[in-house]
Amino acid sequence: MLKINRSFHPDRIRKTILDMAYAGSTVHIGCAFSIVELLSVLYRNHLRYPGNNPRSSDRDYLVLSKGHGVMAQYACMRELGWLKDSDIQSYFSDGTHLKGLSDSRVPGLEVTSGSLGHGFSVGVGIAFGHKLRGTDQKIFVLVGDGELNEGPIWEGALFSSHHGLTNFMVIVDINEFQAMGTTEEVLSLGDINAKFRSFGFVTKDVDGHDEAAVDQAINELWESKEKSPRALLARTVKGKGVPFMENNNEWHYTRLNQQTYERAISSLSLGGIE
Repeated sequence: MLKINRSFHPDRIRKTILDMAYAGSTVHIGCAFSIVELLSVLYRNHLRYPGNNPRSSDRDYLVLSKGHGVMAQYACMRELGWLKDSDIQSYFSDGTHLKGLSDSRVPGLEVTSGSLGHGFSVGVGIAFGHKLRGTDQKIFVLVGDGELNEGPIWEGALFSSHHGLTNFMVIVDINEFQAMGTTEEVLSLGDINAKFRSFGFVTKDVDGHDEAAVDQAINELWESKEKSPRALLARTVKGKGVPFMENNNEWHYTRLNQQTYERAISSLSLGGIE
């Protein structure tokens, strides 16, 4: 296993994502980049894994409902020593156990998510179960803003509010894009903050790439005395960190070649952190 590195430097995470995408000639780079800082803060400061065991019965839960962003989670799992260099280098090759979507058979991934929306409801169910058991475990569910088009999100939101799931936090990656266009073009979401408040959530808006602000907002949400679920609404940039990918939805499905891989790597600040 790799040596555990809990610094989770965003540019090192992005380099691992690029390495995986290039090795596997695969897609979903932009949607992985938009959640890098969110995952870095969660793994560094908030998620508990006793004994560094991703299957510990006392762990907190991170459910990646937007499962197509899984390369960002794989990169964090490498930092924790749960994945090896060979896992990164063999991504999407014959025999690899790492898929292009979140797969619960991989230790550290809590849900198999490709059909968007259902990961949220799975997370709600986990939170409800732990409330009944009386544990202090926290459940985070990360969804994309385009994913809010799905009905199960709002069914789960009603359930979590009705049952006062104070151990549940949804984090919405608001990068304003989905696979086939902007969220405004495909299906306008209106005021996302107001929507979650109307469903009984305590909410906070934050710059999803400002790690200190994300950390503070998560702490403040957990510290709320409201008997309600929590919602962190993170404003992000799809493709963040590589200028020619930022807000360019072509990088939802575009594959890297040697030229674009090298150009992307050169955009990162990697001095002294590789």
